[in-house]
Amino acid sequence: YVYAPVSIALRDWRAATGSGILLLFLLTATVGVRIVSEPEIMDGQAFVPPFQNWAYPLGTDVMGQSIFEMVVHASPPMLKMILAGSLLSVGLGTLIGTVAGYKGGAVDSVLMTITDVVLTIPGLVLIIVLTAIYDPTDPFVVGILLGIDNWPRLARTIRSQVLSIREEAFTEASRILGLSQRHILRKDVITNLMPYISVNFANSSRRIIFESVGLYFLGILSVTNSLNWGVMLNTAYNQGNMTNMSQLHWVLVPMLIITLISLGFILFAQGLDRVFNVRLRARHAKTVGADEAETDE
Repeated sequence: YVYAPVSIALRDWRAATGSGILLLFLLTATVGVRIVSEPEIMDGQAFVPPFQNWAYPLGTDVMGQSIFEMVVHASPPMLKMILAGSLLSVGLGTLIGTVAGYKGGAVDSVLMTITDVVLTIPGLVLIIVLTAIYDPTDPFVVGILLGIDNWPRLARTIRSQVLSIREEAFTEASRILGLSQRHILRKDVITNLMPYISVNFANSSRRIIFESVGLYFLGILSVTNSLNWGVMLNTAYNQGNMTNMSQLHWVLVPMLIITLISLGFILFAQGLDRVFNVRLRARHAKTVGADEAETDE
């Protein structure tokens, strides 16, 4: 349960690379903010180019603030939004889709009716209205609001997958053996859904990133400080000259950071597909067992 998944993940370059990228951002948001000082106005000269002065490795903005320090201290709120929004959308979508597909009947009709009603509501408009009413500043609240419109599509697709799995031979065998519904859901249904859930978690995380950055860039979401990737883009667009090559790094750095963390989520999800592949894990377990037997002999 531990060695085989970790070993499979480490042997897959996508899982290893994606894990490394996400671990880098996690360390930045937890350890980096304690090591790197907060950015200060006029800490250095304006528009210092990147990789020329190691006191400002990513350069400075128009106010002489270190872009590297801004990126580091903007990481915690971004990760909080991603975590809250992705867990809500994936958790709610998986729960509703699984229950609806497995139970069927009236339960399925009620849950899918609710899902269809939410699907008919324009997601972006709903988010703009909710943020205008509540004006959230807490990253967790922002993530939850952004995750509200992401779960219905997942619930629909999860339901379709569960309907297919419910008719498989191994699921029918479990019912004939008299195994509990909890056991069937955990061992037969959820296990086979995990590759799909992991991919959708990555897609939901990317969607939360893009939506939050876009709303902050447009000024729809308000912040108490400028330590946010979307606000950094907004400030660079409004106060910088994007046709001046000496100022272009101001907008390129947050764009590259957003692209990198999105790539990390995608590679990690693709690697998890091998980890949750039951046949691959079983073959790996047999290989390990044979190797141990040869060692004992």
